[in-house]
Amino acid sequence: MVERFGGVDVLVNVAGGFVWQTLQDGGPETWARMYAMNVATAVTMTKAALAHLLERPGARIINIGAGASTKAAAGMGGYAASKSAISRLTESLADELKSHDITVNAVLPSIIDTSANRADMPGADTSDWVAPAALADIVLFLASPAARAVSGALIAVTRGTT
Repeated sequence: MVERFGGVDVLVNVAGGFVWQTLQDGGPETWARMYAMNVATAVTMTKAALAHLLERPGARIINIGAGASTKAAAGMGGYAASKSAISRLTESLADELKSHDITVNAVLPSIIDTSANRADMPGADTSDWVAPAALADIVLFLASPAARAVSGALIAVTRGTT
């Protein structure tokens, strides 16, 4: 991809997943699965792209975290802990890369209005769920030159229907 497009200007770490499971009903396996899906993927992709990002002035890293990283409900322990790790990764990388003209930020959406979430939560009130397009607007802003002074931010995204 680097050869085809001439470099990497923006990395968006969007891979992840969710499991609702109480500690009483689950255990370390769920926590390890959440870590693998939500943290290890971001670390692996960032490490793979870092040399290329360092070559690009104004490069951006944008991590998709979760609102649950700041306040977790019952059954969200493994998920929330893994998304909290994304927040700490974001802060640490922002500090690590500040002298390299690379910004690192995270968006922390509440429930994203996807077909998978609607299927997992039938009958839920979806009126405050975050529309994917609304989340994309924030990501596009963070990827743009207009966000050049924003780094280390954890941006809550809690509503948006269109």
